[in-house]
Amino acid sequence: MKRVFLFIATNLAILAVISIVMRVFGFDGYMYANGLDYKALAMFSILWGSIGSFISLAISKWMAKRSMGVQVIENPANRTEQWLVETVERQAKDAGIGMPEVGIFNSPSPNAFATGMTKNSSLVAVSTGLLQEMEQGEVEAVLGHEVAHIANGDMITMALLQGVLNAFVIFFSRIIGYAISAAMRSEDDSGYNMGYFIGTIIAQIVLGILAAMIISSFSRWREFHADKGGAYLAGRDKMINALKALQRSSNKEQLEGEFAAFGISGGQGIRSKFMELMSTHPPLEDRIEALETANLGGREVLS
Repeated sequence: MKRVFLFIATNLAILAVISIVMRVFGFDGYMYANGLDYKALAMFSILWGSIGSFISLAISKWMAKRSMGVQVIENPANRTEQWLVETVERQAKDAGIGMPEVGIFNSPSPNAFATGMTKNSSLVAVSTGLLQEMEQGEVEAVLGHEVAHIANGDMITMALLQGVLNAFVIFFSRIIGYAISAAMRSEDDSGYNMGYFIGTIIAQIVLGILAAMIISSFSRWREFHADKGGAYLAGRDKMINALKALQRSSNKEQLEGEFAAFGISGGQGIRSKFMELMSTHPPLEDRIEALETANLGGREVLS
């Protein structure tokens, strides 16, 4: 439930900051000074809805290294680090992308994630718990899963989707706020009143949750696709065994924030329909079942 709360809170916080900025600089007043200016509202919605998600994407590698404590392998210090770099290098070549940075972060939970602005400027990081709990073939499959996320362009696609949905939330919450304000306005009152602010805030919360559900749904779909990519790069059996190893793991700690959407783990212990709708990962048993019957085809699974 903590991950669900953080996921919703992060999106609502982004929208709240956007609202404050628009209010402080008088953008709301400008748009409503002489009635609702749909063109100006649409322009501001797109601008402010997109800017946050792309800034987040642009600094994602920097944030990962600092917030997750990722240590990038520049000069492999042992055979494990050498194998990790060589495996990612081979998989990146097979996937047709530039060599990602490879790193390790300290966590007892078996997990991994990929992030970065572009396919040729990315980062793949694995936890110490993953290296300790999984066999080499299973780790190889996890690396393939993360390389598939990069090759599929999932990071930039998620940023685009987040930006578009933020813009819709900003746009329609203000239309709803304006409608409430107009209904409450007296004949002598030509401005917008408290009904506008209350209506906008409530609409922003409700629409923000709906937007988070859409993003989570897309993320779950991309997980199935990344599993197929991992199976293509490392082998179907290795990918299935890696997912089964996650099921057996006694450490259930999950990645937080934006990194959760591109982690390998997730989807266990869902207890309600709401939590299922807000989960960035499908249940592991569903992913295993889908992979057992998937048609891996060729390199087109990485798209």
